[in-house]
Amino acid sequence: MPNDPTGALELAEIGASVGSLADRADALLGALRRVIPFDGAWIAFADPPHNRGFTPLASADLAATTIEHFSGPVMAHDVEMVGGNRHGPPISVSDLPFPASELATWADCLLPAGYNEGLGVSLYASGGRHVGHLGLLFAGREPPSPGIKQLLGGLTPILARAIDPMRSLLAAARLVQGATAGVALRADGGTDALPGLRGHPLLAGNSAVVGAARAGIGKGHVHTAFVWPLGGDHAPGGHVRITALAVAEGVPAAFRGIVLMSSPGDLRGLTARELKVLGFLVEGCSNREIARKLIVAQRTVAAHLEHILVKLSAPTRTLAAVRAEREGLYVPRWCGTAP
Repeated sequence: MPNDPTGALELAEIGASVGSLADRADALLGALRRVIPFDGAWIAFADPPHNRGFTPLASADLAATTIEHFSGPVMAHDVEMVGGNRHGPPISVSDLPFPASELATWADCLLPAGYNEGLGVSLYASGGRHVGHLGLLFAGREPPSPGIKQLLGGLTPILARAIDPMRSLLAAARLVQGATAGVALRADGGTDALPGLRGHPLLAGNSAVVGAARAGIGKGHVHTAFVWPLGGDHAPGGHVRITALAVAEGVPAAFRGIVLMSSPGDLRGLTARELKVLGFLVEGCSNREIARKLIVAQRTVAAHLEHILVKLSAPTRTLAAVRAEREGLYVPRWCGTAP
């Protein structure tokens, strides 16, 4: 039985602490070991959107080859086969309707390493999001007691909250004041909802807005911002501000960043067409190229640039482009085009 009656409190305190996710995960396993003594352990992120793989976060007393196996498709297949990727109580080897040796993970990896029993449980955060998986391994052959299973089941919500990558993403989202909508950018090209923020059609996974945001992050920018017209190129519905933030260190590679929508702020009196011209200017386009893309005469582009220089208090087009990019006062070239 557990030898640390305050284990839940200690785990919750670790989960709420500052620092990297990896450090928190290491501390979580250390505290959990004092509650449920184990011989080896592994905690990992579930890779969205289908949760068919795992990204290791921390481990205890596991060989490098074991950790590598746990990160591969065989482990993901075996977890799915026994139902270990579904929301439910911890599953032990003794719960399986067949010998553990029939699973490749046990036959080829764990049994040869000296592990004969184990407990596995999926970690689900609020809202039913599958955020990770925990595995505890035991050298002994005695199955974990019902009390141990019940205890671990009661601790899994605490562990899930502690490693939930959305916590880090939401912390970054709070840097943008007045954000009204937002999504997380997945590495596979999709998007996930950010808890507490509504979605928006402009932030759909295949939208031009998301394409422009990904392009900004793809250039190595930690932060990029621009404005986007509502209702069409001429912005009959005004503009919104789009802010893209790259993920912080420690967030799983399955995520690339977040995209947030907020009010446009002070646009310096720039018109919808001038904001679009600035987008091409930021890209380094010449007057001739801008004219061709906008299907207007070069003298029209020159007139727009004269107005832009005045409104941005910039003596040169280069400085105007720098200020526009720095302040997010432009509509990117993605507007009106497919990503």
